[in-house]
Amino acid sequence: MCKKNRRLLILTVAILIPVVPFIVIGELPGEKWLSAVGDNNFLFGITGAVLLVSDLLLPIPSSILGSILGAKLGLVQGCLWTWLGLTVGNFAGYGLGRLWPDKQEIQEKELPTLLVLLVTRPVPVLAEALTLASGALRMPFLHFAVVVVIGNLVYAFGLAALGASLLSEQYFGFGVFAVLVLIGSVIVLGKKWRKK
Repeated sequence: MCKKNRRLLILTVAILIPVVPFIVIGELPGEKWLSAVGDNNFLFGITGAVLLVSDLLLPIPSSILGSILGAKLGLVQGCLWTWLGLTVGNFAGYGLGRLWPDKQEIQEKELPTLLVLLVTRPVPVLAEALTLASGALRMPFLHFAVVVVIGNLVYAFGLAALGASLLSEQYFGFGVFAVLVLIGSVIVLGKKWRKK
């Protein structure tokens, strides 16, 4: 199979993995499961993180869950639990993608792929699909890990700040600022890459 057809097949399968469960069962009520946990903040946080990990294969609304974690636990704890769930889910997705049978390594530059991976962290379906495709296409794990750790931290901070602002207006500006910093960083990195 030629490289172009192989990539198209991998991307198609990677998109179908999160889309098919959504079509079959619809969006799962993650916020209801969180509400059932009660007042134990640790249990609330770990449940939220586990639900975010499962977002890789199940239609869990990560933006709603991250905001709820921020609203219930505050900015710092909400951000950490959201970041942990998203990142562990991405690492699991990368590992699942590595199970793709073709062992051929990619020899081209990774920067455009890394920029797309960074920018799509908050995009439903595409974030999960690119995570799976990154493993299947054998993107170096260190490159993948750095991008998702940073991208997820900014995204988790934005969600937690938004959620925390439901209880207090003081954090909303920080969430907006973090998203703007992420977008600005991507633009600067893109310009530097084009010059090369």
